[in-house]
Amino acid sequence: MKKETIPVGRPSLLRHTNALTVLKLLRQAGSCSRADLVRASGLSAPTVTNVVNDLLAANLIKPLGEGESSGGRPPDMISFKAERGCIFAVEITAESLVFLLADLSGNELDRTTVSLGGQQTTPEAVCHFIGDEIRRLLKKHKKTREQLLLLVVGVPAITNVDDGIVLSISTLANWRSVPLRALLNKIVDCKVVVENDTNLAVLGEHHCGAAQDQRTFVGVNIGANVSAGIVLDGKIHHGAQWAAGEIAYLRLPKVARRNPTLHEFGELETVLTKSGILKSWQEATAGAQTGLNGSRKQMDAIAVLDLAQAGDPIARKIVRQRADIVADIIVNFSLILNPGLILLGGEVGSHPALLSLVQQELERCEFAVTRIAAAVLAEDTAALWGGIAIALEAIPMVLLPQPLS
Repeated sequence: MKKETIPVGRPSLLRHTNALTVLKLLRQAGSCSRADLVRASGLSAPTVTNVVNDLLAANLIKPLGEGESSGGRPPDMISFKAERGCIFAVEITAESLVFLLADLSGNELDRTTVSLGGQQTTPEAVCHFIGDEIRRLLKKHKKTREQLLLLVVGVPAITNVDDGIVLSISTLANWRSVPLRALLNKIVDCKVVVENDTNLAVLGEHHCGAAQDQRTFVGVNIGANVSAGIVLDGKIHHGAQWAAGEIAYLRLPKVARRNPTLHEFGELETVLTKSGILKSWQEATAGAQTGLNGSRKQMDAIAVLDLAQAGDPIARKIVRQRADIVADIIVNFSLILNPGLILLGGEVGSHPALLSLVQQELERCEFAVTRIAAAVLAEDTAALWGGIAIALEAIPMVLLPQPLS
């Protein structure tokens, strides 16, 4: 029998692991004492003291002086140096680029939007716009390029996160199999993460929204498009081919039977989205002049949802048809994953008219169906905060890529 060798962690590796743990705790706490770190980390007091000394020498933390005494000697307080660097989250949409700049504790420093209207939207052009705005914001906040430690970019597409490749964006020109991370690394000298925008929005709700207390949950976004993000034990589930959550391509009896096609919209997007609701309204009210409020003037999908909430019978029938489909999706998620929460987001998904009808439909189920609620973060910020959450999780390893000497 061949003798197995058991790998043993070297002291330097163990010291590095301890340093990452303490640095992460300090970033989350803001400020605390060495005794607080001992309690939170489970490490011994001498180990924490050695790690803190290492981090002080590396200029990653700073002393704050004495804290309040609880009866004995006042504790020496320390804090993470959030001003040591900064992080960016960027969301790419068909109409614009939205930027969020934060310090290393996740505090917002700035937020801006760059319109893509009338501009070239090839991958190279979009990367150029991203680079220009990042440089402008760094200069505005007196940050050097070296202080930019991590950039997270959200895209409305299936994305190979490991390689930073965007497989396809139907609404932008020439976006197929785009090596976006490689293109951005020519512009910024920092770690770059590329992720699906719905996945980021779900992580945003986990970071500072409606799912902060959840470890396993699903976010379903219904607006201009239809998609879902799946969080299992606190981590996004991407699937073997990065397609987990692409529910627009679901096959539902009497609703959607077409096989999924990568470079085309999913069949459910013609039904559940704002354009699908508006089309049904226009077909149902063709030639009609009066309605709940005496007129059927030019409408949009949100106005149809508002009418449904107010009791308009035509609008309510249209929304109930969508609610039945959404309820089917939720039941299927519940039976397969049994998550603690399913969030409905997007202008359509979080609208009270749809949400209440979905809840009514789900009341008929006897088991497995989980709690549902509306997402609380604004649609134009949820993905950005998800990007910040990813960046914050990665920051300790970025600051300490190898053992301190």
